[in-house]
Amino acid sequence: MKMLAKTLTALVGMAASGMIALAGDVKVGWLEIGGELHERPSELAWLMGSEENPTLRQVVDTIEEAGGSDKLSGLVIRLKDAQLTPTQVQEIGKAIRHARDAGKKVHVFGEGFDTSDFLLGSYADEVICQSGGAVSLPGMYMEEMFLADTLAWAGLKADFVQVGDYKGASEQMARNGPSKQWNQNIDQLLDSLYANVRTELKQGRRLDDAKLDAAMEALWMADAADAVKAGLIDKEVDMPLIVKHLANAYKGEIKIERESAGEAGELSADMANPFAMMGALSKSPSNKTKGPTIAVLHIDGAIVDGDSVGGFGGGGEVGSRTIRNALEDILADGNIKGMIVRIDSPGGSATASEVIWQGVRRVAAAKPVWTSVGGMAASGGYYIAVAGDKVYVNPSSIVGSIGVVGGKVSLQGLYEKFHVNVVGRGRGPKAAMFGSNTTWSAEDAASVRQKMTSTYGLFTKRVAAGRKGIDLDKTAEGRLFTGDKAIDLHMADVIGGLDDALNDMADKLNLDTFAVMDYPAPRPIGEVLQDMLKGLGGLPGLHAPISGEVFNAVKEVVGERVWRQLESPMKAMMQMREGKVMLVSPRVLIFK
Repeated sequence: MKMLAKTLTALVGMAASGMIALAGDVKVGWLEIGGELHERPSELAWLMGSEENPTLRQVVDTIEEAGGSDKLSGLVIRLKDAQLTPTQVQEIGKAIRHARDAGKKVHVFGEGFDTSDFLLGSYADEVICQSGGAVSLPGMYMEEMFLADTLAWAGLKADFVQVGDYKGASEQMARNGPSKQWNQNIDQLLDSLYANVRTELKQGRRLDDAKLDAAMEALWMADAADAVKAGLIDKEVDMPLIVKHLANAYKGEIKIERESAGEAGELSADMANPFAMMGALSKSPSNKTKGPTIAVLHIDGAIVDGDSVGGFGGGGEVGSRTIRNALEDILADGNIKGMIVRIDSPGGSATASEVIWQGVRRVAAAKPVWTSVGGMAASGGYYIAVAGDKVYVNPSSIVGSIGVVGGKVSLQGLYEKFHVNVVGRGRGPKAAMFGSNTTWSAEDAASVRQKMTSTYGLFTKRVAAGRKGIDLDKTAEGRLFTGDKAIDLHMADVIGGLDDALNDMADKLNLDTFAVMDYPAPRPIGEVLQDMLKGLGGLPGLHAPISGEVFNAVKEVVGERVWRQLESPMKAMMQMREGKVMLVSPRVLIFK
């Protein structure tokens, strides 16, 4: 499981600037984390390698290995515009604690620090910032957009039914402001998330409430020197002098050893040889296990019926057919001794969630199956989570949203604005229910509610069966909870990340050594490229160039970090255009 760190005795660019000492007895590891960390490798990682884009698990494994290395005295984690979520910080932070418990000093260095960076620093021995670097710790802020008036202005009318007073998934489109129940739901969730942030900062930086309050007042827009005064950073150091600073800390000459969290791909060594490169491109990935293995099944995006779409780097659409095929592969492989279902999803199709639940239970009848929640297992995501016999959550994981929503949007007002006359014709008692220019009649709405109530009944039945002792009166009807609260409510079992779940399962199975294999398994490059072209439209049913341009425009306006929060729920909500009963939760929490 553990990856061997790649050691470089000299980093050419850094050595040229005088940054790296080339000799010495004290060895310090150097691990860089940049950009976004995905849950699973890119589908082409087997070919192109993952050194530039390691996964969260690879980063955690590298830190764990550095902690257990007899050759290293310490580890520097350099943040290069890292975009870490709170739950990723918690999983990396736990690995940092293990390294420190093993006697290693851990330093976090960055050119600037925001909330997530400060949180990661709270787990380290020392936090170092580039001299003059910008820092920001204003607190936690979120925004919700309520679009009922906007839709009405455009001539659209949202007609939704939800089962669960606290569900909230339909409110952004059907209301011009939050309901009392949704306010209660989201306020208590935000309170829990904020409390977790404060607890981690206070414990890691040895601050009391008054000092942390003062720090946040001062650091809403500040620099490294201000953060040192406030106690959130230990030292500001100019980048070329970082090795000198470390030498002083270790009281001697040091040698930097670079730790690579990723792995080389088949094409990595052949880039200079066009013939070898063409040969590599014609290969298919090897998905065969070679010994005791624990499978990690990824549910990381909106849950849809049929095949998965996208997911080139994670976070696409998770298709029930694709997941069921993967589950059958896991079930049939005798080398796979157990399975962890890793979930980061706001939910989606009720039918797809049930189909995947059945597949997970089919595997669980033959092998141990546990669940690990990353950022979120809400609605359909939680539906699948309860199929595991043990549920791991991070303190800031979001779980719950046990409820159902369904509906449609009438376009009649829009048609009138453009002087379009739509004449619908149907045959059959329910043929016109999802006509584009009508809202539901009282009879139609009653039929929809009946179907949704039935789905809600099945959902709560699955939850009650999988979570013995849960009180649905306190946890259902769309309520959301952070992981630390979920433990007390019997919605989850263990505070821990994916690495904890893997190692605990290995102990249960008495595996001294084991491999980890990600599913759905990677595919040949031709299939991946074909899928990428299919997914260019962004949303099913929209003209590809138009919808792709719209999605790209929204992404440019809101920025990468906000877009990552919006993409999956937007895709899930758009499934309602096809008349689906949905198990989906709004993913509205954006750290700023």
